[in-house]
Amino acid sequence: MNTQVYLPFLVNTKNVLNNRYSSGFTVLETLVIVVLIGLLAALGIPNWITFVATRQLNTAQNEVYYAMRQAQTQATKEKSTWQASFREQNGIVQWAVHPATVSPSNANWNNLDANVRLDAETTLREINSIKQIHFNYKGNVQEPPLGRITLSSKSGGKAKRCVIVSTILGAIRTAKEHTRADGGKYCY
Repeated sequence: MNTQVYLPFLVNTKNVLNNRYSSGFTVLETLVIVVLIGLLAALGIPNWITFVATRQLNTAQNEVYYAMRQAQTQATKEKSTWQASFREQNGIVQWAVHPATVSPSNANWNNLDANVRLDAETTLREINSIKQIHFNYKGNVQEPPLGRITLSSKSGGKAKRCVIVSTILGAIRTAKEHTRADGGKYCY
């Protein structure tokens, strides 16, 4: 009588031992993979840094825009003069919205992203190192001149974002950098 049992899950042990020594990657193959990954990283990291800086500028621009809109809205709602104030404190750009009767030093300041700075193209009126824009009870600009807040990245690059108060009626718009200057300004 034949007592041999067929077990399909058992394999020839001689073949297993031979395959164990021939599987895996050689040193050369591993080195090629490491070099390719290094090249891809070297090409991708600068683009990633630029992307992140641009996203930070876009977010900061939105915060500045909504701060100005909030000051304008509060002015019409409360029928009094409100202002949006901007400053750089310890390398951080900050903004505050408050009644014009409240001193900016007593205002509730909010921080923008730490990688964002006020650019030299900023033209809002400056008093005691605080750039400000006032809106009267109608939401109009209280005291011209009109101006802009221009933001750029501390990490460099040509990207700029600005928020512009363009009319005495209080029209506020956003813009980004251009390759050509208009009146010495690249953000228009």
